[in-house]
Amino acid sequence: MSQKPSAIIFGGLNTCSRALAALLVPPEGERLVSHLRIVDRFSVYPPTTYLGAQFPKVLAQPDVEYRQANLTVPSAVASAFDPPPGKAPYSYVFDLTGEVNHDRSEVIAIKLTFTVARIIGLEAARRKVKAYVRLQQPVYETSDKGPHDEKEDVKPVRPLDVWWHETLRMLASIEDLPLVVLRIGFVYGPYVEYGLYALVITVASIYGYMNKPMKTPWGPGKDGVNTVHIDDVSGGLWACAEWMASLGRQQANITAGEKIYFHNDKSKVKEIEGVCAPDTQPIAPVFNLVDDSEMTMAKGGSMITEFFGTTFEFYSFFENALAKLKLDDIVEEINEHHVGTWTEMLQTSNPPIVQTPLDAYMDQWALSRRKLAYDNSKIKTVIGYKLIRPQFTHDALREVVDKWKVEGSWPALEGH
Repeated sequence: MSQKPSAIIFGGLNTCSRALAALLVPPEGERLVSHLRIVDRFSVYPPTTYLGAQFPKVLAQPDVEYRQANLTVPSAVASAFDPPPGKAPYSYVFDLTGEVNHDRSEVIAIKLTFTVARIIGLEAARRKVKAYVRLQQPVYETSDKGPHDEKEDVKPVRPLDVWWHETLRMLASIEDLPLVVLRIGFVYGPYVEYGLYALVITVASIYGYMNKPMKTPWGPGKDGVNTVHIDDVSGGLWACAEWMASLGRQQANITAGEKIYFHNDKSKVKEIEGVCAPDTQPIAPVFNLVDDSEMTMAKGGSMITEFFGTTFEFYSFFENALAKLKLDDIVEEINEHHVGTWTEMLQTSNPPIVQTPLDAYMDQWALSRRKLAYDNSKIKTVIGYKLIRPQFTHDALREVVDKWKVEGSWPALEGH
């Protein structure tokens, strides 16, 4: 029997790393890796970010290690690659780093997204790892006609998004890095407290509690907001690593390589070390990963609000036009309708909820229009990946809410 690979996960403790770790070394069930190290800037003892009920059980196992480190320091990253005494060098690297808070400055986005990934990528290439899988969050906007495959030149939107994209170009240009990119939709699932869908689920529950419709200015809601379950994010990352390890970068590029185009400001990239020249188009294997729900704003909003016993509606034409013109001005007005009620729900819960990672405040990013519709056929045909959770369902929502209730993050209210 061949030796199982060892793996290291960088970043993502506040996004998808916890679920990936649970797949690689499940507290119950067969392990996929011989040793796992997770490295991020957060503390876990005591926790300085939300961990969920499952992750501490993962960390309690033998041959599983969490290391708190400053990933902007090359020596700290190099040290993280050194295996424990008597253990084989790490063969699979999962790069889940990157800033996801949209209120951060562009300087912070460059430092925590581009620079961190470059340090890790260069060290991984030096160590001659067998697979380097980069998780690309939903930082793109697709056109109205879709869904869109990996060959299409989808566009990053905000400054933070642009540096996520620039990071891919930089990693793709590192020679001998066995890079494969997994480009995902909007994530949901147990213990996923970040991103669009966790917020929408929380806010929809409030309108259900108030017995009022939840409204959006972006009618008629046909824009794609494609979903992917956290189980498939983890499964897709593992499938990509196994695929790359079996091929190597050169053959992987031939089989699934895509050009990664420039979408930055030429004046900004001159001063940043490691940035690709604007006129270059580096190639790397890229795979979209979304479920088969073909989720749109109207479909997703209706399913989620229905689950909580209310409806999803659009503002009238006049309100709609006003909202589009003055989104900045109406953010506070929209939040006035529900944020106070969320506090009430937490306080009247039995027992009361003292601390929760879930927030009901919808900032301008959350209220902005988004369009993301990916074609997921390539990962199915090229890698042979089979979706674990192909559909977004009420049962999946129930599992999410029930697990938050059990751990004490979600209000337990009579009749709700």
